[in-house]
Amino acid sequence: MARVVRFHELGGPEVLRIENVDIPEPGRGEIQIRVKALGLNRAEALMRSGTYIQTPPLPSGLGLEAAGVVEAVGEGVDGFAPGDAVSVVPPLSMARWPAYGEIATYPAELVVKHPPSLSWEEAAAVWMQYLTAYGALIDIAKLSREDFVVITAASSSVGLAAIQIANIVGATPIAVTRTSAKKQALLEFGAAHVISSADEGLKARLKDIAGPDNIRVVFDAVGGPIFEPLTAAMARGGILIEYGGLSPEPTPFPLFAVLAKTLTLRGYLVHEITGNPARLDPAKAFILEGLMSGSLKPVIARTFPFDRIVEAHRFLESNEQFGKIVVTV
Repeated sequence: MARVVRFHELGGPEVLRIENVDIPEPGRGEIQIRVKALGLNRAEALMRSGTYIQTPPLPSGLGLEAAGVVEAVGEGVDGFAPGDAVSVVPPLSMARWPAYGEIATYPAELVVKHPPSLSWEEAAAVWMQYLTAYGALIDIAKLSREDFVVITAASSSVGLAAIQIANIVGATPIAVTRTSAKKQALLEFGAAHVISSADEGLKARLKDIAGPDNIRVVFDAVGGPIFEPLTAAMARGGILIEYGGLSPEPTPFPLFAVLAKTLTLRGYLVHEITGNPARLDPAKAFILEGLMSGSLKPVIARTFPFDRIVEAHRFLESNEQFGKIVVTV
C-alpha cells in the first residue's frame, strides 16, 4: 500500500485527504515511480473545486507533475530500469494518472530522464511550465528576435518560463503583473519591462514600450477586461494566445481591433503538445538543452511536506507565489 491524496467531494483545499490505497503493478507500456517531489498547478485546484475542463469521478486522485525514482517497469518498456531518476510530462488526465502520492504510474512515453544536476524539487517543477510556454511561444507563435511578447500573470511558473524562453530566442519580454509588489523581482529575473496593471494604464504603457501597434505576440492567462488594452496595442496580423481564464469578469470580444488588424485570438491547451509525439519530441529537446545549459532554471516559490498538502493548496490559491509550489514526499 502507499499513501495518496484523494478527494471524495468537490470543494476547497480542506476536501483533500491522505489515504492508504493498494497500488497495482505497472501494466504493459507503463512505468511506476516512487515519488520524491510534486509540482503544484492551478489546474489541480480547479479540478478539486469542480471548475476544471475535466469532471473527475469521485473519489479522485489529483496532480500533473512528479519527479522520483523508477520503482518498476511494465512489459514492453525499453530504456528505463529501477533506480533511474525521472520526471513526468503532464498526462492528458490527472484522474487517470494522478501524481499526488508516494507511488505513481505513467505511460512510458511521458517519463523523462532529466539532467542529474536538477534537485527533486526542480525536476518536479519542469514540464508543465516549460511545455506550456514553449508550445505557445515557439511551436505556435514562432517567436523570434524581432518580437515584443506580452506575458500576463508573469510571476506564475508559466509566466517565468515564458520570460526565460523569450530571452533564449532574443525576443523582448514585457511582463504584466497585478501590483508593483513583484516588479523588481521580475526585472531581476529577465523581464525587459514590467507593467503593474493595477497602478498603470496598460494600453498607454504598452505603446510607450513597443511603439504604436507593434506587439505581435500576447501570451495571456487572465482574460476579462484586459483583452481591450492588449489587442489595442497589438501589431497587424498579431496573435493572442489564451491559456488561462483567471479573471472572474466577462471577457469582451474586441471586434474592431480584431477586424482592423486581422488578429488571431487562439485558445491553447498544453495537451496539444503533450498528446502529439511529433510536437512533443522537439519541445522536450529544447527544454532539456535549456536545462543543461542553465538558460532554463525552475524557480521554486515554496516547498511543503506531503502531510501539509491542504496548506500547500491554500498557498496555491493565494496568488502570493513567485514561481512554482512544490510538495516533497
